[in-house]
Amino acid sequence: MSSPYTVRWGILATGMIADLFVKDLILDPSTRDVSDVKHEVKAVASSSSANRARKFLEECKVSEGAAAYGSYEELVKDKNVDIVYVATPHSHHYQNTMLCLEAGKHVLCEKAFTTNAAQAKKLIETAKAKNLFLMEAVWTRFFPLSIQIRKFIEDGNLGAVHRVIADNSFGDNVEEKYGTTHRMINLDLAGGCLLDLGIYSLTWLFQTLYHTLPPPARKPPKVISAITPYHATGADEMTSMILTFPSAPGPAPAGTPDGSSHPAHGIALTNLRVASDPDGFNTCKPAIRIQGTAGEIQVDGPAFRPPAWRFIKAKGPGMKGTGEPEVEEHNCEIPGQGMFWEADECGRCLRDGRCESEGMGWEESVVIMEVMDEVRRQGGVKYPEKIESLEYPLKL
Repeated sequence: MSSPYTVRWGILATGMIADLFVKDLILDPSTRDVSDVKHEVKAVASSSSANRARKFLEECKVSEGAAAYGSYEELVKDKNVDIVYVATPHSHHYQNTMLCLEAGKHVLCEKAFTTNAAQAKKLIETAKAKNLFLMEAVWTRFFPLSIQIRKFIEDGNLGAVHRVIADNSFGDNVEEKYGTTHRMINLDLAGGCLLDLGIYSLTWLFQTLYHTLPPPARKPPKVISAITPYHATGADEMTSMILTFPSAPGPAPAGTPDGSSHPAHGIALTNLRVASDPDGFNTCKPAIRIQGTAGEIQVDGPAFRPPAWRFIKAKGPGMKGTGEPEVEEHNCEIPGQGMFWEADECGRCLRDGRCESEGMGWEESVVIMEVMDEVRRQGGVKYPEKIESLEYPLKL
């Protein structure tokens, strides 16, 4: 048996999401039945000070030997780092990822990928030119649960899929919790529920209605949306989206022209004031409903870290309400936070010399960014010009 491929990570930023990611990286891969890749944290950088980076390493219990830097520029010069995890706010993803790519580092960049589709395209163009790996860190896509559901749809078990409803919402007192400067509602940091929470609702629409099709059959959806802005800052506090996908998985209805496909609706919801899970006990399940002619898949929330799903088989014509319900339950254990699965994907891509992941490809990241651009356009939400700029380098 060959030894596992070792991925040498640099961590750019020291906030909460970086903390969760690093703690997952250092878990023993065998706890998730992985033996082909392993991870090492070689360096961490804080934009404030090297002391903050050292404290971060201590808090995450990273073994001795990892470097602590007080600037991102120092991190990307470290020859012991193969790939950098960019964990800054959305507003800074473009500048930070360009810094890494220009230094010759592979990159896993947190979602939302950038503030707009133009920035995403420029990052991809740069990664292509430099033959570097680049992926948007949509960790939920790599959960065994997500892979199971996509295969279930691809195998035709759901029949023709016609509608997906996905909600990822928090129930907070926005004024008390976020005020006017917190990143969640700060337009200077691309704040608002769309890029932070709504990306997960959109993830479920895309991974079930778009990614399950062969690449030539994938077509961008049409978008109708509504936004309610937060009165104190103008960031979106409630966003609802209806996406019409021109082609969807499964056979077209009888009588349609040969070779034609059927459309599907995806409904993506996100909100800062009302929650998908109001009591915190998952009493409201599910957060995601995927509806096909053969039945319905229900996915328990939260949408970003779902623990279980079920398939409810449809009754035939004239049989509804008769006999016993047919329900298949699937519980999916998560031995940590669950961020290690996307890291494992990065490792396999680097090992195999691939610049792009099939599970979260560049084209799909761009299409999702284009959807969010259109949602913001329809809702009148604009970010400051400097964080939407393609200029690099640009001090933010």
